[in-house]
Amino acid sequence: MTSAAAPDAPAADSGRIVLLTTSHRVAPGLLSWPAWETLRAADEVRCADAGHPQLPYLAEAGVTVRTGPLPAARELLDVCAGGRTVVVLADAAGEPALTDGLARLAGSGRERMPDLELLPGSYDLPGARLLDLVQVMAQIRAQCPWSSVRTHRDLVKYGIEEAYELVEAIEEGDRRELREELGDVLLQVVFHAAIAAEHEEEPFGIDDVAATIVEKLIHRHPHVFGAETAESPEDVKAHWLRTKAAEKRRTSVTEGVPLGQPALALAAKLAGRVRTEGLVVPLPELPGGAGIEGAGRAGEVGYELLALAVEAEAAGTDPESALRAASRAYRDAILAAEAADAGARGGGSEDDGPDSP
Repeated sequence: MTSAAAPDAPAADSGRIVLLTTSHRVAPGLLSWPAWETLRAADEVRCADAGHPQLPYLAEAGVTVRTGPLPAARELLDVCAGGRTVVVLADAAGEPALTDGLARLAGSGRERMPDLELLPGSYDLPGARLLDLVQVMAQIRAQCPWSSVRTHRDLVKYGIEEAYELVEAIEEGDRRELREELGDVLLQVVFHAAIAAEHEEEPFGIDDVAATIVEKLIHRHPHVFGAETAESPEDVKAHWLRTKAAEKRRTSVTEGVPLGQPALALAAKLAGRVRTEGLVVPLPELPGGAGIEGAGRAGEVGYELLALAVEAEAAGTDPESALRAASRAYRDAILAAEAADAGARGGGSEDDGPDSP
C-alpha cells in the first residue's frame, strides 16, 4: 500500500474525497447537476451497500461504482494520493465510521489531508417526512397483530379522542403538546387510508385522499387559483359557501351538519347556516303536556341552552369554546378548593384518629 503524502507535499497531491448523500424520499436517479458532474469526473466511486437504490441509475449513466466494505479512513487517504478524486456514495446514516475516522486524522495534524467535501445529491422537499409516515404505517398495518385487523369503525373513538386532545393542546397554548397531537390526528388519517386501500370493491389510498382535498381547496379558493378576488375574510367565506353549495347541491341547509357533534357546537352550526341563508326560523318552544319526553325543568334547560348558543353564534362567539373556557376556570376553582380543604385537614388535632372526618 502506498504511504500517504508527507505533510509538506503539495496540497493537489492529496486528492479529494466527496461524500455524496441522497434522500430516500426522492425518486432514485433524480440527482443534482453538481452531483452528476462529480460522479462522471471522479477517478473512483465507492459504495458500501450493493443494494443502494441509486446504483442502477448510475450504471445506466455509465458511472462505474465499486461496491463492498469501504476502506478505513487512513486507507482512503492512500487511494486519493496523487490528486485522485474519490466519491463515496453514502448510506442513509451518512457513513459515520468513515467520517469520524477522517475527522480524527484531520485533527491529528500529522497527515496531509485531501480536500473533504459533503455534496448533497438530492434534498428533501417540504412534506417529505410524510412519505416516512406512509411507509411506517404500511409496515405496521402488515405486521402488527393489533393494527392489521382494525377497521374504520374500530378507529372511530380514537379519532374523536385525538381531535379533543388537539383542541385541548391549542387552548392550553402548549406548543410541544400541539406538535404531538397534530401528529396523532395525522396518524388517524394515514391509518384510515391504509385500511381503505385494502377494500375489495372500492379501494383508495392516501394519494387519493390528498388528491381529493387538493382539488377541493383549489376549487373553493378561486381568489387564489382563479380570476376572482377577495379583499376580506368575509369575501373568502362567501366564495367558500357559494362553491360548496354548488358542489353539494343540497336541498336543505341542515345537510352536512353532523348530529353527533357536541350539542352546543351543533346548535351554533345550525344557527350559522340559518343566519347565512337569511332564513327566519323562530326558536322552538318546549312542548307542553304531561308525559311528553323532555318536559319539566330538565327540558327547559335544553331550550334555554339552545337560545344561548344561537345568541352566542350571532355575536360571533363559539359557545362550545366559551363553555370550555368557563369549565376550565371551574376546574381551577375546584383544585383550589381541594387544596384549601387538604390544608385544613392537615392542620387538625393530633388526637384525630384515622377515622376522623
